[in-house]
Amino acid sequence: MNLTESFQEFINSVGLLHFSIGNAIMMAIGCLLIYLGIKKKYEPLLLIPIGFGAILTNIPVIGMMKPGGFIYIIYNFGITNGLFPLLIFLGVGALTDFGPLLANPKTALLGAAAQAGIFVTLIGALLLGFDIREAGTIGIIGGADGPTTIYVASKLADHLMGAVAIAAYSYMALVPIIQPPVMRLLTTKKEREIKMEQLKEVSRLTKILFPIGTTLLCALFVPSATPLIGMLMFGNLLREAGVVERLAHTAQNELINIVTIFLGLCVGAKMDAVEFLTAKTIGILILGLIAFMIGTATGVLLGKLMCYLSKGKINPLIGAAGVSAVPMAARVAEIEGQKANPANHLLMHAMGPNVSGVIGSAIAAGVILALVG
Repeated sequence: MNLTESFQEFINSVGLLHFSIGNAIMMAIGCLLIYLGIKKKYEPLLLIPIGFGAILTNIPVIGMMKPGGFIYIIYNFGITNGLFPLLIFLGVGALTDFGPLLANPKTALLGAAAQAGIFVTLIGALLLGFDIREAGTIGIIGGADGPTTIYVASKLADHLMGAVAIAAYSYMALVPIIQPPVMRLLTTKKEREIKMEQLKEVSRLTKILFPIGTTLLCALFVPSATPLIGMLMFGNLLREAGVVERLAHTAQNELINIVTIFLGLCVGAKMDAVEFLTAKTIGILILGLIAFMIGTATGVLLGKLMCYLSKGKINPLIGAAGVSAVPMAARVAEIEGQKANPANHLLMHAMGPNVSGVIGSAIAAGVILALVG
């Protein structure tokens, strides 16, 4: 190769010559996500890596998502095969106390009701022309569970990964903005003022048996959800066993932190301008918002029914925590309850449906995978 050809090759490698308006828009979106993570503290552990991944993937010429690229290698190692979401679930399980759910098992119904948004949105996506695999991927956004959304997308519609992941994590971050209007619309001030009785103590044996029993039940009835539920429950068993603190600590800290970094970068790297800036992406974001609002509404409505049947012993606000945005949705229920009655403390009561929502979204994902996978 002579000097002229070498110079021409160098000129062609200059990214500025290949820079497009689409690249600029996606980099701006990446910067916005980083801003929301840092300034507003909206899911910073994920929005910051996702935002930076979006910037990296929209740098022309480099091609980090092309075969052999840095992020391409990570993506195929942990996203394509669903490994990273499963490891996240392991860490989430190790961080989760299922005590509030076990102390008041009927609140699991609220977590189940909140998954209605998933299936309503799946039907809506089909009516809008998405194919069945895409519709299943879009619908799972309604569970407000980022790792579950990524896991389903990796199995059914990888090309939608960027859009559905951004929708899931964005709406998780915006729980304090999206949920309160729906909660106030569907409840009366008198209902929001309801104080709930203190939860009973749950024995250590019960907490140890719960993850084992839940895994076995899931394997028997919804085997396609077993990878997600199994890792969630294994992490929880490490927590509750009390004799493997090192393993529990690693799952809660080093492991989940490392995986979160790679997961965020890989999701952001799917926000390429050519694939992301489409009418389909806008449709997905709208459907995801609708799914989240429906999930909140159905949880609150079942909460109202349980309030009536219990003669006012259950505050309907805790039904909104049935979406699996842990623990933010439970905190929103606490805040809304205290606005109506400053002496109200709903946090631990709301954690029951909140953690059951995590289980519910994983089971819903398994059902979708079994039906359309």
